[in-house]
Amino acid sequence: MGLKITIIGKVHDVGYRLFLLELADLLFIEKFDARNVKINGKEAVVVLVDGDEGQLNEFVEMVKSEKPEMAVVEEIKVEEYKGRIRDIERFRASFNTVQLSKIVQVGLQMLQKQDQMLQKQEETIKEIRATREELKKEIREVSSKLDKTNELLERRFERLEEEIERIKKALIKAGIEL
Repeated sequence: MGLKITIIGKVHDVGYRLFLLELADLLFIEKFDARNVKINGKEAVVVLVDGDEGQLNEFVEMVKSEKPEMAVVEEIKVEEYKGRIRDIERFRASFNTVQLSKIVQVGLQMLQKQDQMLQKQEETIKEIRATREELKKEIREVSSKLDKTNELLERRFERLEEEIERIKKALIKAGIEL
């Protein structure tokens, strides 16, 4: 006796098919298939199982009472199924291939993002170096201006000191004591 179980809700990309495979393994169910589909625009997992009545009843009860942590189940439909259902080992092999393919795609995307980040990092380093060179140039210019200002101030102070000395001498010559 086969069953078709349709689980509707937030059931894609939450590990639902792997979760169902683990339940089927736990109950030694030999015929199993699970597919992610859309039904009327909603996410769904369609599960096909075949085994003895006790296994199937227990499987249905577990499906109704348990779910992956991130899943949100809105509805579960259970109906008889008379078509062919593949062997659980064939499902596992196919499922593993699909999952490995997803892992490879994610890995490639991560490498691409890493390359983009490294490129941005290189651009940022170039900008930092250019800014540092501009700052060094500005510091040299400011330092040069400070040196010139210091020279001018030193000459003015020397002249002021010379004039103060002349004024003192003139005052003393005029008989004014300081």
